[in-house]
Amino acid sequence: MKIFVWLLLALIWSSTWIFIKVGLADLPPFGFVCLRFILAAAVLSPFVLLRKGGGLPKARADWKLLGLTGILQFTLNYSSVFWSEQYITSGLAAVLQAMIVVFGLILAWIFLPAEKITAKKIAAVVVGVIGVAVIFVDQLAVRDTMAFAACVAIVLGAYAAAQSSILIKAKASEIRPEAIVFWQMVCGLPPIIAYSLLTEGSPLNYRWSFAAVGSIAYLSIIGTVVAFYSYYWLLNRIESTNAMMISLVTPLVAVLIGWIVLRETLPARTGFGGILIIASVALLVFRKKNTSITK
Repeated sequence: MKIFVWLLLALIWSSTWIFIKVGLADLPPFGFVCLRFILAAAVLSPFVLLRKGGGLPKARADWKLLGLTGILQFTLNYSSVFWSEQYITSGLAAVLQAMIVVFGLILAWIFLPAEKITAKKIAAVVVGVIGVAVIFVDQLAVRDTMAFAACVAIVLGAYAAAQSSILIKAKASEIRPEAIVFWQMVCGLPPIIAYSLLTEGSPLNYRWSFAAVGSIAYLSIIGTVVAFYSYYWLLNRIESTNAMMISLVTPLVAVLIGWIVLRETLPARTGFGGILIIASVALLVFRKKNTSITK
């Protein structure tokens, strides 16, 4: 079951890239991300608020945890990516986002005593990040000050996402996955909504094409509700580094989806980069150890 969920997440989060690209043709970036998560929260709300026993966290520490991780995961991580892609290529953004697993490896060592840093983990992470860089090597140029600032923002967002995942694994094992996702969005969305309204105007003035509506629906239900529920379910059952290795696979699969669906160019180096990524995943995630996903 864990293998299936890991592979499903890799496929879902890879497919979100194409829907983001389609949606951004008609929608402003921050308004787009707001609508995605507002709809996702609305879909989740009956399963959380109407659940027998109540969907509200009972301890003050749980509220603090969900508030902090909501800001880290949704306010900082997602806003940094959407803001930064105005100034750098999506390929460079993908490489920098792969730093999630690097930060996750270090933070797990600090916050999760059972998850030790080993030579095998370091090798797998390094090989995977190099694989992502090989695929997008032609997009790695940083041409001006704003591009450099965008790179810094994405790296900080990657740290925020990794820190959120580690804190959830360390302290939220008793909270149901749907409640985690719902309250994280409730806590993390207000700053993004405020920024969107101030800089992009009312959603009533957006270009509401069929493609835009379809993109929001897919990203909300599949890319957020299904994906984050599955991710937190999986995170509670395998090592955090193994779970975050998904961030190395998604750029590769996204490129393949773009080649198949949008007939985008597929350079020869994609094969070499893909081999490195697959090797890194095989080395760490699917190994036959007590901490592996196959156990």
